[in-house]
Amino acid sequence: MSFIIVDGYNLIGTTHGNLQAERNSLISLLAAYHKTKGHDITVVFDGWQSGSLREETAVIASVTVIYSRLGDKADLVIKRLIDSANKELIIITSDRDIMGHAWAHGCVPVPSHIFEPFLSRTNKNFSPEADPDDEETSEQKRGNPRMPSRREKSLAKVLKKL
Repeated sequence: MSFIIVDGYNLIGTTHGNLQAERNSLISLLAAYHKTKGHDITVVFDGWQSGSLREETAVIASVTVIYSRLGDKADLVIKRLIDSANKELIIITSDRDIMGHAWAHGCVPVPSHIFEPFLSRTNKNFSPEADPDDEETSEQKRGNPRMPSRREKSLAKVLKKL
């Protein structure tokens, strides 16, 4: 069993007519995914523009749902969860700042567009590739060029769990 934290709006986007329906749909998909795989899942949504004065947490269909408080972004909550975790986490986000924070704390970030096929099960023959947004691409890599980097190995290992 793995521990997964999902950046909610990063996965579904924010340009929907009915954002509440999209959130509920994502939570339902994550709950179904939990039933199939058994992973402990937490999804974090922004509440910084229209949220409550306090951070709100609820468990809906075996998925922990966190809304950041008014004035805070989900990024801050996710970073706090990463900092306080004493276990390896899988972070689902395409936010480069959160991805860097996750790598620095021994967690493995999975870009949202890579996780979507696992969630929806529409692409069962998925083969992981290197993250095109990987920060190391602009730097000269050391070592054998035919061998995957540590990050690529970590991502491939995590994708096998998903």
